[in-house]
Amino acid sequence: MQETLTIEVTTAGDPALRVFSLRGSLDIATSPSLRAALMEAADNGHHQIIVDLSHLEFLDSTGLGALIGAHKRAGDSAGAVRLVAQEGQILRLLRITGLLKVFAVYPTLDAAVSDGARLVGL
Repeated sequence: MQETLTIEVTTAGDPALRVFSLRGSLDIATSPSLRAALMEAADNGHHQIIVDLSHLEFLDSTGLGALIGAHKRAGDSAGAVRLVAQEGQILRLLRITGLLKVFAVYPTLDAAVSDGARLVGL
């Protein structure tokens, strides 16, 4: 049985940088709440958004759609969405879908906050 989604939202030093740490499943049932939270952040001046997927157990196409929508919205305001993903199912999905070429993806939250070493699309 899949878990529900929990979203923890924090700031990381810079008030314009918002960190969304996700746990559980990002799927058709839970993606609307994430989409709303990300869009609200992008619309309210938080144009640098980090979404930490390293504790996510499941991600489907609707979850990817929520991330892509937030990326587009932040980009409209000269911002960006950075993702944190570690080796495993979620990172494989980002590779397969080509989203490693769309998003800046980092192996750790610290790397994402500092805009450090990224994972590259292979």
